[in-house]
Amino acid sequence: MLASLDSPLYYLSNFRTALAWVEQRYADLLDADEQAFLTNFHALPEASQALLVRLIMRKGPHFRASKLAYVEIGDIAAAAKPLLHLGWLIENAELELDTLFALLRKDELLVTFAEAETLRSLKKTELLEALRELHPEARSFTDWSPQLDRLYSLTVGPLCDRLRLLFFGNLAQDWSEFVLAELGIYRYERVEIGAESRGFRSRLDIDHYLHLQHCRELFEAGLPITEVRAELGDFSSDNPHLIRRHAKLLFHLGQQLEREGELAEAAALYASSTHAEARQRQVRVLEKLGEWQQAHDLATAALLTPRNDAETQALERALPRLQRQLGLPKQPRKPAAEAGLIELELPQPLEFSVEWAVQQYLHTEQTPAFYVENTLVCGLFGLLCWEAIFAPLPGAFFHPFHAGPVDLHDSDFRSRRAGLFERCLARLEDGSHAEAIRATYAAKYGIVSPFVHWAVLTPELLETALRCLPPAHLRAWFERLLGDIRANRAGMPDLIQFWPAEQRYRMIEVKGPGDRLQDNQKRWLAFCTEQGMPVDVCYVRWSQT
Repeated sequence: MLASLDSPLYYLSNFRTALAWVEQRYADLLDADEQAFLTNFHALPEASQALLVRLIMRKGPHFRASKLAYVEIGDIAAAAKPLLHLGWLIENAELELDTLFALLRKDELLVTFAEAETLRSLKKTELLEALRELHPEARSFTDWSPQLDRLYSLTVGPLCDRLRLLFFGNLAQDWSEFVLAELGIYRYERVEIGAESRGFRSRLDIDHYLHLQHCRELFEAGLPITEVRAELGDFSSDNPHLIRRHAKLLFHLGQQLEREGELAEAAALYASSTHAEARQRQVRVLEKLGEWQQAHDLATAALLTPRNDAETQALERALPRLQRQLGLPKQPRKPAAEAGLIELELPQPLEFSVEWAVQQYLHTEQTPAFYVENTLVCGLFGLLCWEAIFAPLPGAFFHPFHAGPVDLHDSDFRSRRAGLFERCLARLEDGSHAEAIRATYAAKYGIVSPFVHWAVLTPELLETALRCLPPAHLRAWFERLLGDIRANRAGMPDLIQFWPAEQRYRMIEVKGPGDRLQDNQKRWLAFCTEQGMPVDVCYVRWSQT
């Protein structure tokens, strides 16, 4: 599928592959402009196709002809002619002063603007500020700089972005994925992808995605929240991925309002969002507003069906405060299980982290210590459950460059693969897990995974872990991961130390001077302690030498 980089037109071959993929899977969703683009593109001369793809893949949309030189294309003006005829390129577009400055060098600007000669000592950014008030209107490129070369401007960029969206299912990935995969920088698991597997089920899904993306860009550009909210309108969708994107946008809008002190408006946005953190933030904002009864009722109701452990933790922390404000009796709380304590005084390293310093202090040949943080447990899980994670379920994969399944964070991720996961986890019961993990490690090494960090999970660490970690502990960790993958694959202790001769281990969370445990770290420490797993918190102070 990937074009060899030895071919001078590799990028064109890859683009054609993507278009064929889109045509095969999304023909029924394409609008008239997209269908016309596909038809006309295939009819173009090869040089024109290549030039268009080159421009699509470059930062644009404006390109000076003198900056375009491709041996495999040859005469740029001749290749551009059919594109100009179709209107996919235009010449001599009108440009604002800021855009012109981005296209010209300073020496060219000094020639273009007579008044700039007296400002020669200014930096380019300073020169722009000095000229902005004198030239507020847009002009064509030749009106600005008649002595310079011609300018081509790409008009089909947004249309090609929509085709890219259809291929990848998102706008975060771009055409460079083909090159990175061919270079071997990224290697993706090969999953059988049927023609029915696609990221969008209807044209409305595509329009909704683009609308949410537009609103997000307006927000990130600093548009006032009220205007972003008005642009967003009354959004609704039955697509779970779009529902999550909408909920996340509302949550971020609420956060910004909260930062700006618009608490009532923030509470309303949190209430309309299904984001995992929205209810706990709504409780907090209601508390700030003095709406203690409303906050108490919301927290109490939310604790009956918490969205995740993080929400439970935040609400259990808020309830005693709200109960005091309302004069309610204090409810007894289950004491949290406490990890062991280590206190060390060490020389402060000049370049390395406190975790590194503790790892070096503890490590011996007989009791090796590794700095693993979240990578060891996640990596072992990813290796043992590889076949379940990369199962070719409908809609889980719809192009060849997925790092993991699209529904990885969906609430039904596990249930959709229940039989597969149970078969993988059953190996922990019959003792075949170590052999299965080793086999996957050998067969899949280097392939992108949402769980396996190959650079950290060395053969030495893998073998030591398989020797020392009890299957029951692995099962408990893996079950917790599957309960909430997004939240629970972070916050694990920094270090792990092994006693291979005794087939035992301990995990260690490291805190330097002034550091405090984060909430997700507290949850993992409590879980491990409750499960009877050896875990310590190491507090470090630097020696005064």
